[in-house]
Amino acid sequence: MQKASKKNKQAVASCKELTILPPAKKKEESREDFVTLLPPEVSFKIFSELDIQSLCKAAMTCKSWNCAIENSDYLWKHHCLTVRAVCQREIDCDRGNGYSWKVTLLRNYWKSKVKHEWLSGKYSNIHSRCGLPEKSMYPMDADTWGEILEAELER
Repeated sequence: MQKASKKNKQAVASCKELTILPPAKKKEESREDFVTLLPPEVSFKIFSELDIQSLCKAAMTCKSWNCAIENSDYLWKHHCLTVRAVCQREIDCDRGNGYSWKVTLLRNYWKSKVKHEWLSGKYSNIHSRCGLPEKSMYPMDADTWGEILEAELER
């Protein structure tokens, strides 16, 4: 009895072992969960087609999807490189400091959105703080604000 309990705890502890289910339960779950049915490469290909918000939502769908998404830097790298177009210095710094693609993306995603809006001139004709939308500000370093000011001066 104690041996079976230990085995059950080990099955829950590992993402790979989440698919070890009694045959009836596995058959029932497999109708809905393509991650347990398909080879990992196919699942990753499907997940790689999702945008950032959809990928985050998919990670909250079930344990097997969460494990597949959360443990795959491959899925986060493409989105992170897209953000790098706006926040190159920040992304390169985070990657140089050993952050994973996912953590790097999470650290820089909203900053890149705000920075892109500022650099594109969306807020060029705002005359007071009251004229700024609620999500137009984000903590940024002096170098980032310098880039934004240079872009404003060039307009």
